[in-house]
Amino acid sequence: MSANSNDPWFQSLFAERIGGVNYGKSTKIYKFEKIKRAKRAALAAHPERQLLDFGIGENDDLAAPLVREALKREVDKVENRGYADNGILDYKEAAAHFMAHTFDVQLDPATEINHCIGSKPAYAMFPAVFINPGDITLMTVPGYPVAGTHTEYYGGKVHRLPLLPENNFYPDLDGIPQEIREKAKLLVINYPNSPTGQTATRDFYKKVIDFAKKNQIVVVQDAAHIMLSYDGPPLSFLQVEGAREVGVEVHSMSKGFNMIGWRLGFVAGHPKIVQAFADVKDNSDSGQFMAIQQAAAEALRHPEIPQEVKRKYQRRLQKLVAALKQVGFQAAMPNGTYFLYAKTPKSCTGQVFANAEEASQFLITEQSVCCVPWDDAGAYLRFSVTYTANSEAEEDALMKETASRLGKLQLVF
Repeated sequence: MSANSNDPWFQSLFAERIGGVNYGKSTKIYKFEKIKRAKRAALAAHPERQLLDFGIGENDDLAAPLVREALKREVDKVENRGYADNGILDYKEAAAHFMAHTFDVQLDPATEINHCIGSKPAYAMFPAVFINPGDITLMTVPGYPVAGTHTEYYGGKVHRLPLLPENNFYPDLDGIPQEIREKAKLLVINYPNSPTGQTATRDFYKKVIDFAKKNQIVVVQDAAHIMLSYDGPPLSFLQVEGAREVGVEVHSMSKGFNMIGWRLGFVAGHPKIVQAFADVKDNSDSGQFMAIQQAAAEALRHPEIPQEVKRKYQRRLQKLVAALKQVGFQAAMPNGTYFLYAKTPKSCTGQVFANAEEASQFLITEQSVCCVPWDDAGAYLRFSVTYTANSEAEEDALMKETASRLGKLQLVF
């Protein structure tokens, strides 16, 4: 494809990183758009049938009342009207208190913590801190692609580390070729892991730290789901000796505090890395609205909030595991997150699935059951328990309906 008479005059000016002269001409449809289209088609074809949506990856509740009340108070304070730049001290101190109270990790709020407008922009900015053309970012798959996308924007390359059940959904660090290690600057990990639901162990983090020191690679640990840990107390990367020497951990207010859409998190760890991140951030945005930071600080001072969120999603996951087992899925309670990651059925009556995407589309079309396919490291379906239900009775009814509809398909695994 190339520029033609129907293109705007600036078509040839688009950067190669987003497609260059061919920007906007791709006919490829990404999986989340395919899911949206299939959902619309299912609703149109079967208006009488409720869509059972396990594809939504965001909390279904509002933030806690005390957090919303704090925001209302702070909005009316004149001192919160201006630019926040790299964050207010109240939020950093609350984050430091949270880390100390929850993980027994002592951090200097002035030098070892910096806020971010949600964790997504943080992963977009870290390649700007470290990646030059030809450098490599090590990333797990399946996973959140933003750091990899921006690595490639800066002329770097991404080396993908598949998360496989035979390795307990941990990356095989020993299997990374030496020539890749020599060019790698960043290792991006995510535990509790989305979408596999695996949590980290101290031994795993020790291995990551040893690997980082030996190969001089900076670690960025994505802790977005950390408060949704079910197999024991949540474990921070920074709790493990040596972690602060090799990297940072990125926390989010979204998953554990029902603050989806508030766009706030923080980066914590080695002060030099935090400083470099803050310098890039200072040239990228002017900080999150201070009233939001104040409200989030209030949330961080109330450990009962994430405990309540955790109990809800743990309960829902247990119910979903039971429902999916009834229809043949090899479902098991995840160690963390609000996702259930299960092997894709191979077929059902009259239909063979080549991959997870085909299975996902079939479930939406035939039974209005929506889930997200992952084909990066085997064929898996991701079910989220962030569906809307106003009571446990509604949850139970939804699980019964899910098992009924999927049971009709006679799935083969």
